[in-house]
Amino acid sequence: MSADDLTLRRDWVRHLRTERGLSANTLENYGRDADRYLAWLGSEGLTVATAQVADIERFVADLRTGHEVTGGRPLAQTSAARNLSTVRSLHAFAALDRGIPDAADAVPVAQQRADLPKALTVDQVAALLDAVPVGEGARVLDLRDRALLELLYSTGARISEVLALDVDDIDRARRDRATVVLSGKGGRERIVPVGLPALDAVEAYLVRARPQLAARSTSGADTAALFLTASGRRMRRQSGFNVVSAAGERAGLGKVSPHALRHSFATHLLAGGADIRVVQELLGHSHVVTTQIYAKVTPDLLRESWALSHPRT
Repeated sequence: MSADDLTLRRDWVRHLRTERGLSANTLENYGRDADRYLAWLGSEGLTVATAQVADIERFVADLRTGHEVTGGRPLAQTSAARNLSTVRSLHAFAALDRGIPDAADAVPVAQQRADLPKALTVDQVAALLDAVPVGEGARVLDLRDRALLELLYSTGARISEVLALDVDDIDRARRDRATVVLSGKGGRERIVPVGLPALDAVEAYLVRARPQLAARSTSGADTAALFLTASGRRMRRQSGFNVVSAAGERAGLGKVSPHALRHSFATHLLAGGADIRVVQELLGHSHVVTTQIYAKVTPDLLRESWALSHPRT
């Protein structure tokens, strides 16, 4: 990769860290995706400044079919989409900071079929989360809202399940094995892993915001509740809906419901190759037939698996 692209990458990561307040883990993932893209550009004799729309589309196609920058292994649709999100961010920064024309802005993204459950794309989820700031200038309620959004997407939980959580329901003893105990329909409990971005957001909220909210309570009735209102009471379902909807509006996605994040959680897991029985357990469904509706969201993945596995294709 060129020296100019290396400098651009460094400045872009610094921008993500200082201006957008992204966690170290998120920055590492973005950096890995950016390195893959810049290596591909170098192998094609291109740079960020010279890449065109057709080049970026070809890069995404190479990710899906296998290329030396992926070790020759094709990436899942969600992974390729995340890479495209990184490319878009890098090019947008290059346009803002260097005045380089933004070729990635014109690269189309896959459209959803209207007859399937409403699920956000990986890019849209990233935009929704990033619509709530978590940097040094973030307000108390911003930190709370970001933690709520991250936890919803990380666990696929219903909004009522997340708002019913107490602080001690999240096991944070080991960062790489953090879990949360969710109480679903019929009182059925399940243990669900919590990803590092969500854990970082929850810890930032617990340290920098929740103590201030708890201090505003006059009754002390909700002292154990994880998510508190501005007056120190446990958040209710409508408040949670308002948080997600407001973030959707700020991200330019229109009104987004908490259930859309649950749909997205299941859809992205299945697209990434997760077993449907595992997704059933994570969602807390009693019957796998309830979970199977999400499998219909990824027909391309099903065809790819068939094409790779069947002896007569």
